[in-house]
Amino acid sequence: MDSATSEKSIIALDSWLQTPAGSYVRAWEQSRLDELTADIFGYNAVQIGTPQIDALAASRMPHKWLADTVPHPTEVTTGRPVALTLDGTELPFASQSLDLVVLPHVLEYAAEPHQVLREVERVLIPEGQLIICGFNPASLWGLRNVRGRVTGNRYLPPAELISMPRIKDWLKLLNMGVSHSHFGCYAPACRTEHWLARYAFMDRAGARWWPYFGAVYMVQAIKRVKGMRLIGPAWSKKTAKAPVAVPATNKHRKHG
Repeated sequence: MDSATSEKSIIALDSWLQTPAGSYVRAWEQSRLDELTADIFGYNAVQIGTPQIDALAASRMPHKWLADTVPHPTEVTTGRPVALTLDGTELPFASQSLDLVVLPHVLEYAAEPHQVLREVERVLIPEGQLIICGFNPASLWGLRNVRGRVTGNRYLPPAELISMPRIKDWLKLLNMGVSHSHFGCYAPACRTEHWLARYAFMDRAGARWWPYFGAVYMVQAIKRVKGMRLIGPAWSKKTAKAPVAVPATNKHRKHG
């Protein structure tokens, strides 16, 4: 996928997110992101792409920014201003300057997803965290999308869907340890709100019986640095007791 095609696909994704299926995805991702980001502490957080989702709404970090990869007036529909437009392969942040980066549906629409991850790893501080949202190719939606390539009737905007195991392999190569992963949205690929509601029971059943086949997934990873170990609070450590010295007179008496 070249850069021009990538930009068109991102704009198509923005429109798709306003559809009933897109609202279904946004609701699940917003709920899960609120749960994850509320427990991540630090100072600086950045969301890149998909401004229709407020990925940092529940974050308690003092400095939060929304960035996008294409220049369009999304703040008109989202109500949130886009702080800057950037190239995901060359992030305009200093190395080791961010505590949290969120990539909602960025990698599958990126021309160079590997380079995007390398840049994210560069700008994260040690023990900084990354959250990735993506469409699952091993799902009913993924199968519908494959069929749509042949018939020309796509369900999702054109994208190179990336599986969660593949994402985990890429993260492992960058010394990023996966801490949590989630799947969601188990309803079939319906286009209307009525039919999506009819299949709402599948969200409960799917999470229990076929958990890895949700239409979307979320991966949370931590930047690991070799040779670095976090030190816990002093009160959590047990103070070592000094050995009791034996008086010299006792030693002589013993030998005698």
